[in-house]
Amino acid sequence: MSVEYESRYAVHPQDYVGYSNKRLRENFHVPEIFVPNKIKLTYTQIDRFIVGGAMPVDGPLGLESIDPLKAVHFLDRRELGAINVGGAGRIKVDGETYDLNYKDALYVGAGTKNVSFESVDPARPAKFYLNSTCAHKPCPTKKLSLEDAVKVELGALETSNHRVINKLMVNEVVETCQLQMGMTELKPGSVWNTMPAHTHSRRMETYFYFEVPEEQAVCHYMGPREETRHIWMANEQAVISPTWSIHSGAGTSNYTFIWGMAGENMDYDDMDKITPAEFAKGE
Repeated sequence: MSVEYESRYAVHPQDYVGYSNKRLRENFHVPEIFVPNKIKLTYTQIDRFIVGGAMPVDGPLGLESIDPLKAVHFLDRRELGAINVGGAGRIKVDGETYDLNYKDALYVGAGTKNVSFESVDPARPAKFYLNSTCAHKPCPTKKLSLEDAVKVELGALETSNHRVINKLMVNEVVETCQLQMGMTELKPGSVWNTMPAHTHSRRMETYFYFEVPEEQAVCHYMGPREETRHIWMANEQAVISPTWSIHSGAGTSNYTFIWGMAGENMDYDDMDKITPAEFAKGE
C-alpha cells in the first residue's frame, strides 16, 4: 500500500503545560513529510485535519482512503489542497491532468473519486505537500500559482520580519468549504514569522517549513500566551497548532512556510493578536 498514516488526539491546554519536550514533539511535531514512493499522512482529531506529503518517484501514487475516514474514497467527505515543493509533477483528478511546477497549487473538491500523483522526471521528483479537511459540499477543482495569490507584504528588515504572504486558497481566489492555504516567504536577513503572534479560537492551523538552508533550523513557538513552548524544526517538517495556541517562529536563516487552516470561520483576519511587548510583560 502506498499510503501510510498515523493518528493523533486533540490536547487540552492544561495538559500541555506539563509536557516534556519529547511529548510536545510527539503530539505536535510532524518530522517526516516526504518518503520516496509513499503518501505519508498524519490525521489529527483537531478539526479532523490531515497533513502530509506525496513523493512519487518510480511511478504514480494513488490517494487511497485510510481507515479513520470510513469512506470508500479519500475525498468522499473531504477537500484537498496540494502544493508542489519539488520537481515538476502532475496530479490526475478523475481523469483530468494538472501540471504543477515548483510552488504551484491545486485545490480538489469533495466528492472526487480518483486522485493520483506523479513526477515528470524521477531524477527530480515532485513533492506534493498535502492538507485535507472535512467538507460538507463539493467545490470545483482549480489549479493555482503564486501569480493568482492575494499578496500582502509585511514587516521590515529592521525588525527581522520582512515577508510576503501569498494567500492561495482563500475565498478571494478559490471557493472552498473550509480549507485555507497559503505561503509566506521571508526576505533575506529576516527570520521572524507571524509577528505579532496570535490565536484564533474558531480555527486551527498547521505550518510546513521549507527552503530552510542545510545546517540551519527554525524555532517554532506555540502555546497560550502565558505558557509558550518551542519546537526546533528542520527543513520540510510540519507542526500542528491547536486553536488555543500561538504559531510563530524564528530561524537561523530566512525560509518559507506553508500555512493551512480549518475551522468554522473563513475570515483570514479573525485573530487575537499578542505583541512582543505583551509577551515580555507576561500579559
